[in-house]
Amino acid sequence: MKVLQPPGWAAPRGYVNGVAAAGTQVFVAGQIGWNAACQFDSDDLVAQVRQALQNVRAVLAEAGATPQHMVRMTWYLTDRREYLARAKEIGLAYREVMGHYAVAMTAVEVSGLIEERARVEIEVTAVVP
Repeated sequence: MKVLQPPGWAAPRGYVNGVAAAGTQVFVAGQIGWNAACQFDSDDLVAQVRQALQNVRAVLAEAGATPQHMVRMTWYLTDRREYLARAKEIGLAYREVMGHYAVAMTAVEVSGLIEERARVEIEVTAVVP
């Protein structure tokens, strides 16, 4: 995997601008913060982020992939302000579950998600060499 950083651009925090990779592509559908029984254990944003990331890891594992194979993430959030206010906690949860990996990331605020209690949905593309 090669991180794509145009010369002279400021380095982004918490993501990279682009990634080039070759291998088997793995597409993980949007994962929300519920457990394997499709039940929410918490309505707290950080708890749901942690669970959604654990769900992403579980799906990646089915393809023989790990977080280090991720090249792209898209986060859908129902509350941009809370996401920004709790960024340090969310970053800590990310590092605990996923580690320190270079991922091209997009975060978007949405008016709602299909599952009413969901606060975040995360989809991932990975490439396994």
